[in-house]
Amino acid sequence: MSFRSLNEIVTLCATKEKAFWEIILEDDISERLTTREESLQRMKSLYLSMKHADESYEAGIKSASKLVGGDGAKLSESLKKGAVISGPFLGEVMAKALKMGESNACMKKIVAAPTAGSCGVIPAILLTCEEQYHVSGDKMIESLYVASGIGEVIAYRASLSGAAGGCQAEIGSASAMAAGALTYLNGGDTESIVHAAAMALKNLLGLVCDTVAGLVEIPCVKRNVVGAVNAVASADMAVAGIRSRIPPDEVIDAMREIGEGMPKSLRETGEGGLAATPTGQEIALRIME
Repeated sequence: MSFRSLNEIVTLCATKEKAFWEIILEDDISERLTTREESLQRMKSLYLSMKHADESYEAGIKSASKLVGGDGAKLSESLKKGAVISGPFLGEVMAKALKMGESNACMKKIVAAPTAGSCGVIPAILLTCEEQYHVSGDKMIESLYVASGIGEVIAYRASLSGAAGGCQAEIGSASAMAAGALTYLNGGDTESIVHAAAMALKNLLGLVCDTVAGLVEIPCVKRNVVGAVNAVASADMAVAGIRSRIPPDEVIDAMREIGEGMPKSLRETGEGGLAATPTGQEIALRIME
């Protein structure tokens, strides 16, 4: 792993006069001793897997716990009726985020982006962007390099694990990655990309991982929706010229510090937060029977 800060990537973009995604592509080629074509093909295969997961969603299936399934279809139906006040783009983003999270809970093939619990955020935004704004396939692949570069730095400076840093490390990281990718797709420069990521992550600092019954279902699936909507808002702010007052790398460091100070009961143990509510405990007992 080559990059230890977002600032390092920003500096390389300036000195080499290359786009953010190109710097990450070159790093992948060097790190894995592969060719440009092989790297691009690998990223394309990941994107196609996201598409397949979205297209193969089944409204009728439920997770083994019976807690998850069908909500994505409900939102899609509401969208068709014009009852979604957020509009066609955000409405579709939310529906896809739910569907991806539900497919994960139902043990269908998904792409961890960056984790299984946060698998709906990035695909929901990118797939909707391609569909509604007719972005080229090449551009979509480039945006995934942007997302992966941001994720790489977060993984190094903090964590992508809910068990280590709470849900801020999963949904928060996915939201930051998606915000950077969407900013790129909307014409944002390198500075805009990293500040979009920073704002998205800032908005979810302190988010706990309180999985009911220890399953990646409640509240994980619906938090994918929040992460996706947050990413869109952060990208729009960044493209408008709004900047994070706290530098992006310092935001990541703050997430690490918060995660380290978070009680164990709020880090994917199924012991605190929503998992500890009367209903949460009742669900856990029912599933264990």
